[in-house]
Amino acid sequence: MKFDDIKKLHQKKFREESGYFLLEGEHLVQELQKAAERDERLRGSEVYFTRDFDHWVTSLKTHVVNSRHMMQISETRSPQGIAAVVPLLAAPAPRPGERAIYLYEIQDPGNLGTILRTLAWFGGFRCLLSPDSVDVHNGKVVRASMGAIFHVPVETDVPLETLPARYGRIASLDLQGQSITSPEFRSFDCYVFGNEGRGLPREALTAVNAQAFTITGTGAIESLNVATTVNICQYELSRPQEIP
Repeated sequence: MKFDDIKKLHQKKFREESGYFLLEGEHLVQELQKAAERDERLRGSEVYFTRDFDHWVTSLKTHVVNSRHMMQISETRSPQGIAAVVPLLAAPAPRPGERAIYLYEIQDPGNLGTILRTLAWFGGFRCLLSPDSVDVHNGKVVRASMGAIFHVPVETDVPLETLPARYGRIASLDLQGQSITSPEFRSFDCYVFGNEGRGLPREALTAVNAQAFTITGTGAIESLNVATTVNICQYELSRPQEIP
C-alpha cells in the first residue's frame, strides 16, 4: 500500500474500499503477529516502525519510517512508533456449540472494544453487530480491544429480525425480566443488548420472541453501561453452576 493511502485508513469508507485497516502500538502488533501464526490470511499484513524499533523481530513485511511520517499515519497524539496495515477478514463460520452476543446499534468505540476483550477472555461466543453500529475496525475500537479483535469472530450489519433463523432461543437484557441468576438464563443461544441511549426496540424483540432478563440492582441509578452489562452476563454464563 502506498504510504499516502495509509492515512486514509482512518476513514471507514477507505477501509472498506481497500480491504485493510490500521492498528497502532507495540501490544497490538504483538497480538497481530501471534494471530498471523494461526491464520495465514493475516500474513499479508505490513509493519511500519521508526528506528526506535530496529530490534523488532517479525516474519511480516516491514518498513522503516521517520517520526514525522509515523505522526502522519497515527491517530494517537503520542504514537509509540510502531503500526501495522492489516487485511480485513470475514468472520469464520460458527463452530459447534458456539453462541452469540448481539449488539443493537452500539455507538461507543470504547464500549465495543471492551466487550470484545470480555468475549475473548471467556470464549465460546461470536459478536454480531446490527446495522448502524460503530465500525469494528475504527481505531478506537481496535485499541480498546487490546488485540481481542483477533480472537473473537465479528459479523457486521446483521439485522435483528434475522436472528430466529439462526438461533433457536434468544434472550434480551432489559430493566424488566427474570434475574440473570436464574438457571434458565444459561440456556439461550443468542443474547441481545441494546444501544447505549435508546436501548432495544420492543416490537422487534417481540417479533423475534426474545425472553427478557435483568441484572438486579438497588435502583439507585437508571441503568448500567452496556459494556458493564455484557461483562456481568458473561461472568454469570461462565460461572460454574452450583449443585443444590
